[in-house]
Amino acid sequence: MEERPIKVLVIMGSARKGNTYRAAERIREILEESAPVDWEYVMLKDVGLEQCRGCYTCFDRGEEYCPIKDDAALLEEKMHAADGVIFATPVYGFQVSGLMKVFIDRHSYIFHRPRFFRQKALLLTTVGVMGDKDVLDYLNTVARVWGFEVVARAGIVSHAKMGPLPAYRLRENEEKLQAAAKAFLAPLRRGTRARPGLFDVMAFHIGRAPCDELGESAPADHAYWEKQGWFEKGRRYYVDVPVNPVYHALGTVAEWYLRRRVRRDLREVS
Repeated sequence: MEERPIKVLVIMGSARKGNTYRAAERIREILEESAPVDWEYVMLKDVGLEQCRGCYTCFDRGEEYCPIKDDAALLEEKMHAADGVIFATPVYGFQVSGLMKVFIDRHSYIFHRPRFFRQKALLLTTVGVMGDKDVLDYLNTVARVWGFEVVARAGIVSHAKMGPLPAYRLRENEEKLQAAAKAFLAPLRRGTRARPGLFDVMAFHIGRAPCDELGESAPADHAYWEKQGWFEKGRRYYVDVPVNPVYHALGTVAEWYLRRRVRRDLREVS
């Protein structure tokens, strides 16, 4: 039986097809040595995304009411259609590129209403000297709160002005890309969701408390969580997978504390 192509979407935060693009291409080549791949780039420089206006409409009423009419919804559709998503960005000033930050900001409602539980994520950065760990950690937080199972990450050193890289750097970069591609491929083939880590379980419980307690002031969030069945008693995570009982206990305590704090604040202002 012929293997179904794995659909991979690359969200490219570089303004040019430089080091970050070449690193993503190398990952594609490594994957294609072992499996058929349906590969697509979203070059954020070519996508119509406006700056978020901070109006809170997506939080209060829902993303469909956003006054900005750009390509944000299309990009969400593309992420839903993918099996795996690669978030790729150069490091600019110890952060993601401006293009990538606008992309994240325009989808901020997903922090409140996670949805990408089927998709696997690979995080990719390129850096001249330092800052890749900070950026990878930030992307890890974003992707996991959005629901992604982050299965691989790679920070590549690629000097923009130094000239050719020394041989040892080239070897290190190749080893990182090889390891990331292999770590990406296995879960893509598996398909099912792995057991969530402590961070993921805590994110569920910490997100559930305000979305429940603030139902009147945040109706869109409350309605979304209620529709998913996430307020049900005994619910341990967004999807039905085994959850470490210790993680669940810690998450339950964190949720209990946060609910108390939200209720106290509501009493103070009412």
